[in-house]
Amino acid sequence: MSENYKFVQNTKCEYFPCHKTNDKENFNCLFCFCPLYALKDKCGGNFTYNNDIKDCSNCTIPHSKNGYEHIMSKIEEIIRIGSRKTQ
Repeated sequence: MSENYKFVQNTKCEYFPCHKTNDKENFNCLFCFCPLYALKDKCGGNFTYNNDIKDCSNCTIPHSKNGYEHIMSKIEEIIRIGSRKTQ
């Protein structure tokens, strides 16, 4: 079974790559904006807070080879946050 849906690259984007990398060939643009941002300190990424704003400049998890798997492992929490029901 193909897994092409896990990797997209847009080398024509004016921001490509949007993070420092030594491996542009494997830089994944699928999650251009990380869906885990709302998880705050539970996202699992390398982030800092700058004036109370989450700064993900040093995080490449969404753009890495296994980024899809990492994000999907936490997507239920994102769905819960977006739900009208609270748990």
